[in-house]
Amino acid sequence: MNRRRFLAGTGLAGASLLSGCGSLQSQSTRAPPLVEDRPDATYWPTHAEGMGMAGMAQAGDYMVGLTYSFPHRFWTVTGTDAEKVEIQSDDSLHLMATVWDPKTEMVLPVKAGVSITIKQDGETVADKSPWPMISQNMGFHYGDNYALSGDGLYTISVRVNGMSERRLGAFSGRFGEAGEASVEFDFSQSALRDLSFEEFPDQQGERNAVELMEMEMIPTSQTPPAGQLPGSVLGTKKGNDGVYAATWLTEADFLGDGESYLAVSPRTPYNRIPLPMMSLDASVEASGETAFDDALSAAIHPDLGYHYGAVVPATGSDPSVTVEVIAPPQVSRHEGFETAFLSTPSLSF
Repeated sequence: MNRRRFLAGTGLAGASLLSGCGSLQSQSTRAPPLVEDRPDATYWPTHAEGMGMAGMAQAGDYMVGLTYSFPHRFWTVTGTDAEKVEIQSDDSLHLMATVWDPKTEMVLPVKAGVSITIKQDGETVADKSPWPMISQNMGFHYGDNYALSGDGLYTISVRVNGMSERRLGAFSGRFGEAGEASVEFDFSQSALRDLSFEEFPDQQGERNAVELMEMEMIPTSQTPPAGQLPGSVLGTKKGNDGVYAATWLTEADFLGDGESYLAVSPRTPYNRIPLPMMSLDASVEASGETAFDDALSAAIHPDLGYHYGAVVPATGSDPSVTVEVIAPPQVSRHEGFETAFLSTPSLSF
């Protein structure tokens, strides 16, 4: 196998979204010390934080929700290496943008990314692109720590770039163009301090994960359960702590005569958060012949969700599939994910 390669503002500022588990209390914005001897896998973090709603807007084909929390430490990923980003003394909040399809409410990881500009009284306060990021309780989002000029009214402008990922089924012809929108955000330190802050002294470091937040206005970023994927599910395998579900479709509106479709859906253990921005290769043997040996393309489909797939010139119903991870998810991570999904396993179905 070859180895290659966010309607105007809604007036919702300050509405808090809680994780719904354990005792809640106000804490400082500084995180507790990291767990010693963290496993090279998903683990229960030292703490979890609530979120406040900054606003929602429609940006072209996309819907975008802006939320905020305390400034976070997080880790960026380059290749198979994770590098810690510390909280800076002037950081005011961790700002997050969640992008989704308003028709299906599917959260969309857009590889081309999101850019955010924050202004106050017409003056630019911050102008930088947030990182694509996964969090155990906040799911997939675009986030970063931002420094504001204190309490007051801010205008947050968001641009969601057009998707380069393959769009299948009802998503065909959509999300190809960038969308832009702005919301008004009334920030106050007191509202930030009122967000929940929950520590886990007895569970931190265990191989497990806190639950995803239940949010009424923003959908949850989860992949479909493996058993609900369309087609013939070939199975699930675990590698680099990620769970990979593979399915084989012989009938779909995007397939021609003599074609099938291989879809591989990587997700986190415990809460099925999609793992985007990977590089995967696959080989497929069908009817005793090699029908495919190439890279899989990132794609979205209403029933398959975010996945990696390829059209295969074969009609056999019992293929033999090998998937090789060329590059792990190039997404930043909140605590509990920073040591997971960093290796490059090979998987057979």
